[in-house]
Amino acid sequence: MARSIWKGSIAFGLVNIPVSLVSAESRPDVHLHMVDSRNHARIRYERVNADTGDEVPWDRIVKAYEHQDGEFVLLSEEDLDAVQPKLTKTIEISDFVALDEIDPLLFDKPYYLEPEKRGKKAYALLREALRKSGRAGISRVVIRTREYLSAMFVRDDALVLMLLRFPQELKATSKLELPESGDKDLKPAKREMDLALKLIDEMTTDWKPDDYHDEYREALMDFIEQKVRKGDAVADVKEGEAEADEGTKVVDLAAYLEKSVKERGGKTSSSKAKKSTRTKKHAAKKTARRKSKSA
Repeated sequence: MARSIWKGSIAFGLVNIPVSLVSAESRPDVHLHMVDSRNHARIRYERVNADTGDEVPWDRIVKAYEHQDGEFVLLSEEDLDAVQPKLTKTIEISDFVALDEIDPLLFDKPYYLEPEKRGKKAYALLREALRKSGRAGISRVVIRTREYLSAMFVRDDALVLMLLRFPQELKATSKLELPESGDKDLKPAKREMDLALKLIDEMTTDWKPDDYHDEYREALMDFIEQKVRKGDAVADVKEGEAEADEGTKVVDLAAYLEKSVKERGGKTSSSKAKKSTRTKKHAAKKTARRKSKSA
């Protein structure tokens, strides 16, 4: 049974739907610790006064905001409590918008909304109404004393509450050095564009997220388990040669795209087989890893 963050309700007009908020994320990160190479003891960080060098106990630490260089405004816990949002367990939908109008860059963290037994009928009503309309419900929600903007939409048979970033949290692209769309010197030639579109068509496939895995994490765990089986032996890792500087080369973009299209033509028929092989290898690795752990 999924562990809920809190239990509350969705306010949909006059309809009240009791729900539980459940995290939709699972992050199997590899946690690495910092240790002293001499005796393998963990590294401990101290809270040190920048002026005196003395360690500062927790009961002497307060929070502060630096409003000018070197000048701080001290904030007590009472000050912070006074400006925190009012704790509420109600997700009150204030607006409905077309889901495809929400900039994907605003998506931050997903949660599932699970109905309580007495709210299943109203839950199903809201879910099917959102599915049929293609819209998302916009609301504000308080999670762990912080207020978030959120969008509610349908995924399979579940209502998803997606926490959103505020637009002010996104950096403007105007500060990046980007090629301007109207620059005639950078405008793609017709042949280049045709080849680029052809290459995209050749590489287009159905989106199957299960075909993709965190290959870095799998490789790292395989390496760690190999070291464990060998009694913590250190493998001889050779460094690759530095790549030549490509900055001064003139690239024939059309020729490169044309070559990519030709190579892609020979790979299209075997791409599905390769994906199937990767999936089988992934399953085999997971089975071997479970056996290793049980041993």
